[in-house]
Amino acid sequence: MSDGKTGLQLRSLLKKSGELELSLVNVPTPEPADDEVVVRIEATPINPSDLGLLIGPADVSTARVSGSKDAPVVTAKMPEAAMRLMGGRLDQSLPVGNEGAGVVIRTGSSDAAKALLGKNVSMIGGAMYAQYRTVKVRDVMELPPGTTPADGASWFVNPLTALGMTETMRREGHKALVHTAAASNLGQMLNKICLKDGIGLVNIVRSKEQADLLRKIGAKHVVDSTAPSFMDDLTAALVETGATIAFDAIGGGKLAGQILTCMEIAANKTAKEYSRYGSNVYKQVYIYGSLDNRPTELSRTFGLTWGVGGWLLTPFLQKIGPAEIGKLRQRVASELKTTFASHYTQVVSLQEALQLSNIAVYNKRSTGEKFLINPNKG
Repeated sequence: MSDGKTGLQLRSLLKKSGELELSLVNVPTPEPADDEVVVRIEATPINPSDLGLLIGPADVSTARVSGSKDAPVVTAKMPEAAMRLMGGRLDQSLPVGNEGAGVVIRTGSSDAAKALLGKNVSMIGGAMYAQYRTVKVRDVMELPPGTTPADGASWFVNPLTALGMTETMRREGHKALVHTAAASNLGQMLNKICLKDGIGLVNIVRSKEQADLLRKIGAKHVVDSTAPSFMDDLTAALVETGATIAFDAIGGGKLAGQILTCMEIAANKTAKEYSRYGSNVYKQVYIYGSLDNRPTELSRTFGLTWGVGGWLLTPFLQKIGPAEIGKLRQRVASELKTTFASHYTQVVSLQEALQLSNIAVYNKRSTGEKFLINPNKG
């Protein structure tokens, strides 16, 4: 085992020529300041938000690998249309990985830092696809006893996003919610939160297998967008739950508009009187992902009391402030192996994360295929 003074880090570089290059770079590990610790990273997930930086809209069918087994280099072409949106990152070698977990191997001189030596911790702060990371104590969370780095690797993005959804629902005066791509790791967490907190949740999935998976964990309302009866099934679930806010991971295509249409039909079914401007029940769809990159289509059959907007975790956390964030983090820590457990289909090393066969799988972002990187594997 290395002393952690230097370690490999995965980098993504988009050249002005339109070529994306993924490589492993050996970098020095900064010495910890008083309020910092050095963590040997043993688990870091590949989330859709990480793929946005790692690969983005690059054409993976053009990917080629060169270099050696220990230091592979992957190149792929970036479509011209995408290049125009990426001016800010051209010719910069960027580290990747939002969150991760591992063991504290060195600390700064503060009591808070020294108390973490040898402990398993989770952390947030970027550049997690690396063997070592120096981070501030405030950005790490000590994992509960009996919790491994793999248990705690996905402690931040998905759990706080799922809690952020129910929190946004409450703050904006809604009583139940709709979620798309609902069988994902995040969707499963959201179901467990809603079951525990007594919140109505309508799950929209794209296959019978995904519907079965959610029903198995206790989901009450699951509708399949590929079924001929989708609009009727969705409306029935909306009448039953009274859901008037949706969080949509798909983004493109007709789904956001279909949700608003069914919310309107559901509102009119329970309305006391007719209004030619549509129901006065406020309906909101927040788009928080882009599993479908096509334009969002709205066929406006849902009156004039509605909104479609974007929703992102970081601005939401900034809005609620440190005290509220602390409460949410505490809940995640106490339910890490139950409500907020993540399931991975593959654990790969940094080198294996750059194998074309693995990139082809995790870049599809399929529900039920989640990769975990262990930068110190083997």
